[in-house]
Amino acid sequence: MHVLGIDAGATKTVCLMADEHGRVLAEARGPGANLAVSDELRVEKVLHGVMEEASRGLEEAPAAVCLGMAGVDRAEDERMARTIMRRLGYRSRVLVVNDALLALVAGVDRSPGVVIIAGTGAIVYGRNAENLAARAGGWGHLLDDEGSGYWIGLRALNAVMREADGRGPATDLTPRVLAHFRVAAASDLVHVVYYRDLSRQEIAALSALVQQSRDAGDEVALGILETAASELARSAASVTTRLALQNETFSYVLAGGVLRGVPWLARTLSGRLSEVAKRSSVVVLDVEPAVGAVRLAIAEAEGTLVLPAYI
Repeated sequence: MHVLGIDAGATKTVCLMADEHGRVLAEARGPGANLAVSDELRVEKVLHGVMEEASRGLEEAPAAVCLGMAGVDRAEDERMARTIMRRLGYRSRVLVVNDALLALVAGVDRSPGVVIIAGTGAIVYGRNAENLAARAGGWGHLLDDEGSGYWIGLRALNAVMREADGRGPATDLTPRVLAHFRVAAASDLVHVVYYRDLSRQEIAALSALVQQSRDAGDEVALGILETAASELARSAASVTTRLALQNETFSYVLAGGVLRGVPWLARTLSGRLSEVAKRSSVVVLDVEPAVGAVRLAIAEAEGTLVLPAYI
């Protein structure tokens, strides 16, 4: 028996082919495949490519496929994802879940826990011992995503423009951002942002510059990261409270490129999480979230899977 576990994110897509014991036998990677930012045909092309590559040489169909994708716990997005999988020839034993569940399962397997993901976007998702789930954030860059890479990067751009206008303090972010985009003045950023149609991922990449400016002692950069840590901790507190985990022993799982690439944010957030739930621990996810998809696919193939139900 073999299964496929897929993590389709905004920045990259990872597909793992594994046996019934969860041993990864093949891996394929592709560009992002997020229905919120890519059209349906592009997502289908990416999924087809990684699934074909990971399954190359196998004659039998996978016993189960688990696809994790942002937003698919909304009915319309789940319908679209399932339609894509049917067109690709996968009709039975296909599990479509929110990608946050993948990261949680990759971090704590079947145990209770809360995952905080800060990548291009941000979401907090948790599950308790009764298999009840709650979430906060993950509603997209126009509605929230506080603490995400996009949110941090956008505030870095704001700070540069505010300094240029005299509406805000001088900041070490200005020379770093101008050098990053290879422009001479803040006014040139208008062409970069609007005329080049700067992507959310490119804006999110500026979060690394905010870390650098903070390390150089810049107060503006520090303020941006302080607010990001507060927002992520607030989301984590909301999920923890709704799941009644405040006095329980469980793990917070930190995941996403921003929490790996902005270490100050990860350290500060870890300290605040210990105040939310005194008996909790904090772990940094050190495997691909697609490992969680593999575990879910195996449970689906064995007929033992019971997905968490939202409170």
